[in-house]
Amino acid sequence: MNSEELKGKWNQIKGNAKQQYGVTFNDDESFSEGKYDEMVGKIQEKTGKAKDEVKKEIASW
Repeated sequence: MNSEELKGKWNQIKGNAKQQYGVTFNDDESFSEGKYDEMVGKIQEKTGKAKDEVKKEIASW
């Protein structure tokens, strides 16, 4: 497991925390940011790519 995969796991944890905050305080923006962070983290973990690189790929979809 390389450092980008570990960062991906961390991004998933942060995303999940943002989602829980959004649910608790009825904050849709925080919830959607959390989903995005979680998705980036999952892709980052699976591919081993840097967060910025993953974000560029998502933006090109």
